[in-house]
Amino acid sequence: MNKKVRNFSIIAHIDHGKSTLADRMIELTKTVENRKMKDQILDRMDLERERGITIKLQGVTMKYKDYIINLIDTPGHVDFSYEVSRSLAAVESVVLLVDAAQGIQAQTLANLYLAINQNLVVIPVINKIDLPAAQVDNVTKEIINLLGCKKEDISLVSAKTGKGVEELLNIVVAKTPAPNKENNKEAPFRALIFDSSYDSYKGVVAHVRVMDGEIEKDKKIFLMGSKIQGDANEVGVFSPDYKAVEKLVAGDIGYIITGFKDVGECRVGDTVALARDRDKVKPLKGYEEVKPMVFAGIFPQEGNELKNLREAMDKLKLNDSALSYEPEHSEALGVGFRCGFLGVLHLEIVVERLRREYDLELIVTVPSVAYKVCRGSGEELIVRMPQKLPPQEEIEKIEEPWVSLDVVSPDEYIGKIMELVRDKRGVYKNTEYIQGGRVILSYEIPLATILTNFYDKIKSVSSGYASINYEFIGYKKTDVVRLDILVAEELVEALSTIVYRDEAFRQGKEVVNVLKETLPKQMFVLKLQATVGGKIVAAERISARRKDVTAGLYGGDVSRKRKLLDKQKKGKKKMMEIGRGRVEIPPDTFVKILKK
Repeated sequence: MNKKVRNFSIIAHIDHGKSTLADRMIELTKTVENRKMKDQILDRMDLERERGITIKLQGVTMKYKDYIINLIDTPGHVDFSYEVSRSLAAVESVVLLVDAAQGIQAQTLANLYLAINQNLVVIPVINKIDLPAAQVDNVTKEIINLLGCKKEDISLVSAKTGKGVEELLNIVVAKTPAPNKENNKEAPFRALIFDSSYDSYKGVVAHVRVMDGEIEKDKKIFLMGSKIQGDANEVGVFSPDYKAVEKLVAGDIGYIITGFKDVGECRVGDTVALARDRDKVKPLKGYEEVKPMVFAGIFPQEGNELKNLREAMDKLKLNDSALSYEPEHSEALGVGFRCGFLGVLHLEIVVERLRREYDLELIVTVPSVAYKVCRGSGEELIVRMPQKLPPQEEIEKIEEPWVSLDVVSPDEYIGKIMELVRDKRGVYKNTEYIQGGRVILSYEIPLATILTNFYDKIKSVSSGYASINYEFIGYKKTDVVRLDILVAEELVEALSTIVYRDEAFRQGKEVVNVLKETLPKQMFVLKLQATVGGKIVAAERISARRKDVTAGLYGGDVSRKRKLLDKQKKGKKKMMEIGRGRVEIPPDTFVKILKK
């Protein structure tokens, strides 16, 4: 057991300064040269920098005084809570970061409960104390009420200016326990894979927390879950780039370059052992399998890109273990994948990464949740896509997923928030008042109603102050139908959705209106229809783009003009009849409908 090793994570609500605090600690410990230092250095993707959010957990090994300190920076959005839970399995303590202006938020609470369930030491910190709007006294009282700690236990820092960061680092060293007593340097080698990535030159790289023993380069390794043997081509630590070392020992956090080329062989939660000890050691507990909550179809725009999409999904899955996918065939869109996500932001990030990192042009269907469908025969189905919903006469009942929802907000916005959640079919549970005139509103609500624009609307009605967190609680009976969209009397499978029966007209009207605004005019009248069970519930038309066939006329009888116009009319009708009226829907139209 290494007494000089300290492992900790930073957890917080989104935009409370985790990445900035990590930057200051890296600067303070001189882990990265000044000329190479940049803002949000642990956010490795351009997408993270552009959006100002952390998407992937990222580790860094720092040297401070006589200590080796391993820091894991974590995401703060509810969609990436699984990333947080995996990072917490590799550390002994957490820095709970709270914004001095915003106070405790919904995801602050959710991440705190994850840490408490792991029996980790919690180090409370108030950040952004330099802001004019900082309410340090009020936030201090909130934390004391939440944790039951003393005022002097709470550190005050400004990650932007660096104030208080060195004092915090000393507290982390003092309060974080050395790696657990169970970690035995003399025992056979065991390590937990808490993350992984794919490098086109190195192959699969496993990010590990060493629990027992030690490992050196070129040793034969064995993955106990996958039952696969390989080589430790290199072992090292995150600095934050890969930095090779002689060996990793019990308590260390680092990486093993496995050389595996099949990305499915190295699974998050698996146990790495030495090949010679495969019969001596027991696998570590690992992680519970994540359950996707939102499903959507992802198809290549060009059919010959399917192979590239499959390879990209395999590599992305290695780096994002919460992503699930299976092949799907659509008559309209061809072959693609039905993918499962933790939320709509997770969906947006995955699609954007596929487009940017793998240069793919994609069509994405409208997201939906998984429904339980009971047929009259007693058969039970899990329906993840509208096209698989059985005919209405065969269905005995349908159940949809529900979640428990917590909304943290200043009390002045209670009325507007309650009205919004009520409109979304939420069932009120209770209200809890916390320090500083703020409340926690608790509800149970159908997941489908908060899928797309709920987060934006909550921010809107609360002037940006409210935050949300939700957890799956089970299935409840519902009354839903399949809403189909027809363009030029042809079904567009990608736009089919499952909607509440009493909202079919409103939602159908919204979709056909978006199509009317975004689709280009054709040479014929374009019919836009929303149907339920073959019955039209909403419709619009886009008038034809007409060529002036009478432009060449001069003088003569008016019958000549009418004759040309009638001929044009018959030509457009014939064009529809022989099938040349098919319309290609631009990809940005799907995005606009999704946001609507």
